[in-house]
Amino acid sequence: MSKGVAITGMGIVSSIGLSVEENLQSLVSKRNGISRIENVETVHRDAIKVGEIKKSNDELIAQLNLPEFNNFTRTALLGAVAAQQGLENAGISDINAFRTGLISSTSVGGMDKTENYFYEYFQNESIQKYIPSHDAGDSSEKIADYLGLKGFVSTISTACSSAANAIMLGAKLIKSGRLDRVIVGGTDALCKFTINGFNTLMILSDTDCQPFDNERKGLNLGEAAAYLVLESDELVEKEQKKVLAYLAGYGNANDAFHQTASSETGEGAFLAMQKALSVAGLVANQIDYINVHGTATPNNDLSEGRAMVRVFGEATPDFSSTKAFTGHTLAAAAAIESVYSILALQENVVFANLNFKTPMAEFDLIPQTENKSKELNHVLSNSFGFGGNCSTLIFSKA
Repeated sequence: MSKGVAITGMGIVSSIGLSVEENLQSLVSKRNGISRIENVETVHRDAIKVGEIKKSNDELIAQLNLPEFNNFTRTALLGAVAAQQGLENAGISDINAFRTGLISSTSVGGMDKTENYFYEYFQNESIQKYIPSHDAGDSSEKIADYLGLKGFVSTISTACSSAANAIMLGAKLIKSGRLDRVIVGGTDALCKFTINGFNTLMILSDTDCQPFDNERKGLNLGEAAAYLVLESDELVEKEQKKVLAYLAGYGNANDAFHQTASSETGEGAFLAMQKALSVAGLVANQIDYINVHGTATPNNDLSEGRAMVRVFGEATPDFSSTKAFTGHTLAAAAAIESVYSILALQENVVFANLNFKTPMAEFDLIPQTENKSKELNHVLSNSFGFGGNCSTLIFSKA
């Protein structure tokens, strides 16, 4: 197998912590960030539970030293905090010293700003002409501007697999020699639009979610941002950089089954995992831990479980979903779970799958319910999105 693409930095903000270290401490102590809604004005405030970052936009603006009057959305604010952490962790002081890019992902985009104009839209022609913060690319441009990046900037939005695809694209740009380093990840903020949309789909839980449990009721929405810094081997050697882990493999596939549901056989998930193993030059029994997508919805956990059985057979490695800690953070999910996968490798620990009680009836798969110390060399992370967008990443120890 090849080492893959070097990861030299990472940053994260989520409902369980505002830094990598805070997130690790929450994972180790089994402290989740699921709560009632405080920051969003919604009729569903007391009906559902979410993974909300208990920091206001004003506090984030102050942390970033932005002017009081600015047009950063919450999505952009969270992303800027996490991306800046990633650069600092990688020891990068001059972001433009080498060929550097940013590939950010989001699904909510600037909807938290746009929805403020919902009731006024049809009465005010000036608002109809231009709403500046809605599109997904706006947050990427804001993050790049904040970081001072003058190079390549792109945005990916493939629903809940978005950040995984951003990470893949960044790796390919480095492997092809087009860039020396790429900041990759995703950011999404909670807003009424998202809450109402998922409530309409009837897949939200009014209690803490229970991934891979037979009695699971649905997901908890969350908000978060996380970014990895990928660098070429040449740059790592030249700069004598510390490598946190390697992105050894990746794969994506689309089962084209349904707009919002995964196929019953897990075809897309199966193909994505197979492709990632192939790129990494690994076989299934070399995977030590799977950070599953594990949304705690009836459809996802059944589909993903069946795909895992197809790939790993009766020898499925230890697995767990960390969404019971953070909620489902949509486009940011693969990014924060990439950070968790790297932390698992560094700490040699399989993180607990919270709230599990009853095995699913359809197969004999039981997640790891307690933190488990174990030598880890290869961690596989799944992320699946609406429209059949299935993506898998494999991280290997440095």
